[in-house]
Amino acid sequence: MTAAGRAEWEDSRRLLQDIRTIAASALGVQERLDRIVTAIAVGMASEVCSIYVRGGDGKLVLTATEGLRPEAVHVTELAVGEGLVGLVAAEAAPVNLPEAASHENFAYRPETGEEAVRSFLGVPLLRTGRVVGVLIVQNALPRLYSEHETETLQTVAMVVAEIAAAYEPPEAAQSYRRPFRLEGRVLNAGLAVGTAFLHEPRLPVQAMVAANASDELARVDDALDRMHRTLDDRFRAADLAGEGEHRDVLNAFRLFAEDRGWLSRIRGAIQGGLSAEGAVARIQEDMRARMRQIPDPFFRERLQELDDLGNRLLHHLAGDIAAPVLDELPPDAVLIAHRMGAAELLDYPAERVRAVLLEEGSPTAHVTIVARALDIPMLGGIGDVVGMMEAGDRVAVDADNGQVFVRPGEEVEGNFLQSMAARDERRAGFAAMRDLPPTSRDGVEIDLNINAGLLIDIGQAANVGAVGVGLYRTEIPFMVRSRFPEVDDQERLYRRALDISEGRKLVFRTLDIGGDKVLPYWRLTEEGNPALGWRALRLALDRPFLLHQQLRAMIRAAAARDLHVMFPMVAEVAEFERAREIFDAEMNRERRSGRDLPVSVSVGAMIEVPALIWQLDALMRRADFVSVGSNDLLQFLFAADRDNQKVAARYDVLSPSVLAMAAHIVDAARRGACPLTFCGEMASRPLEAMALIGLGFRSLSIAPSAVGPVKAMLRSSDLVPLESYVRSLAGLPDRSVRGRLRAYAIDHGIPV
Repeated sequence: MTAAGRAEWEDSRRLLQDIRTIAASALGVQERLDRIVTAIAVGMASEVCSIYVRGGDGKLVLTATEGLRPEAVHVTELAVGEGLVGLVAAEAAPVNLPEAASHENFAYRPETGEEAVRSFLGVPLLRTGRVVGVLIVQNALPRLYSEHETETLQTVAMVVAEIAAAYEPPEAAQSYRRPFRLEGRVLNAGLAVGTAFLHEPRLPVQAMVAANASDELARVDDALDRMHRTLDDRFRAADLAGEGEHRDVLNAFRLFAEDRGWLSRIRGAIQGGLSAEGAVARIQEDMRARMRQIPDPFFRERLQELDDLGNRLLHHLAGDIAAPVLDELPPDAVLIAHRMGAAELLDYPAERVRAVLLEEGSPTAHVTIVARALDIPMLGGIGDVVGMMEAGDRVAVDADNGQVFVRPGEEVEGNFLQSMAARDERRAGFAAMRDLPPTSRDGVEIDLNINAGLLIDIGQAANVGAVGVGLYRTEIPFMVRSRFPEVDDQERLYRRALDISEGRKLVFRTLDIGGDKVLPYWRLTEEGNPALGWRALRLALDRPFLLHQQLRAMIRAAAARDLHVMFPMVAEVAEFERAREIFDAEMNRERRSGRDLPVSVSVGAMIEVPALIWQLDALMRRADFVSVGSNDLLQFLFAADRDNQKVAARYDVLSPSVLAMAAHIVDAARRGACPLTFCGEMASRPLEAMALIGLGFRSLSIAPSAVGPVKAMLRSSDLVPLESYVRSLAGLPDRSVRGRLRAYAIDHGIPV
């Protein structure tokens, strides 16, 4: 290192130590921020240093300054994306300008007096990947700040971010303890009442810089070795010893721990003068900032897993392997997190976790799959749940309906507990009728099947007394792997699925990828309207090797057993015929090879595209069975995205047009003597299921939790008068006939 470089390094180290001392003092948050801006201005020879903190409304408020007018503090504010400060927050990246006023994003605030300065360097204050504020330095003369100065300010910002995150404007405290309700996306259903526990696995870094890089590299290698051994022990836990997709998830995470790119960046940061902890934390924040900019769910999840590994490595470097601090974990914990990795969830004893609430999360995320394996209720997509809640808050979670009640109060919590008890009692009643036949009062039997996406779901058919699995979504196991599974891998998976089904019917749906379901190892081009784009059977017919391999694996797995296969999103009979030809070709291939074949074969199609409804008679003559996929079919029918709340609520699935369409499908199936099943969320609700069996559906495929309620409805119904009544509603001009159907159920004593 040159003499100049050594001097710069010493200056940075001295500044960081000064900031650390202020941060660790007993002063209030505002006074610490005031002293920090003064120390930075002196340490970096800048006329101005300012800290903007992001408030509850998302605005960036000038909270402390050295060099700008004091009266602007708590007055000047900028939206994210507004001005240069807002640009730093929006991009979560440094902005370095020799002439700030010449930039198109420059926004002048006269109350600050910043016309006296020209250069600008701003860095984001990042905490757990979120921008909590912006730290800037400015000079009167035009200058481009050096790379070393930028890195120094970014390192200082890591310390400042911890203080900024604790800053609370006086007016915010007034409404702090009020109860409120949040909504989220159901990732794993269930009910829970418990105590909020904030999942904040990151340890504060005490020493950001170190003099001896060799010693720090040795510390990292030792911590990595201990981390790998701890992960291996954790993944061998008895409660996750069974087979299923969660094993693929855990194996993939173990590979992340050996990611060469991640490790080389940490080692490079150490060689640049940071301590082992400082290097890990610095790389973490860089990844978290990148994560905010990446729309691709696979890459976001991969960065999340690396973020989890960074937290673990910090704990091992600190000699604390019990992360999180289990001494503070309540016995009825509701975990609150911005995001969470699969292995992070396993750090908590499952018997002490009642539910998990995430700001992010998706049904196919690794942590969701593990939560389902452990039967932990989970909601995702809850905006700013971390910022709105405090450790120790009482929380009531309705993960059946996507609701969270925070600080509900004794009366509301008592009512919720009563509802949980009543729900448990109803479930006990449904369990008691598990072995009773799903037959109406006038002797009509309805096949009740379940929908499944994971191996662990398949066993629910026996638990709830269903006939079998009417829809097994084969794409989810593909989405949790790091590469496309070979035929042998697929064969093992499908054979295991058939083993778990124990002779019950199991209908394999071929891959429905594309749209919002992306294979991590196969990059698809971005589409403006992916739900209507290149997906499902369309993609499979354009890339037939996918379909050939999957069907070959299914045929081999079903040797000496029954095989049921159906193709998703068939838009016309010609598509079904092409897919059927591929299936027949694979059957002939296996026959010629002398392999054992399935004892029976049924090949069907899903009705999800309205165009197919005008070819039903031709379809019924060619398909061995058909299934109505209501989720896609209804959003296409009404031209309303079911995930867009602005339009999804504009129609009711119990509208006369839906009933008329469903009746048309039933009549076509009867004419063609073709077995017909109704799949989708609509059939999982007793009132809607009552309407469907009234229209003539005699097979439903529903959520496992819905089998009991739907069976109770069915066993209380007389289908002859019900069919006559429901058919009469299909021609009405009403927007919805929900009220009429509910009144019919009440009048006839049908529980819905």
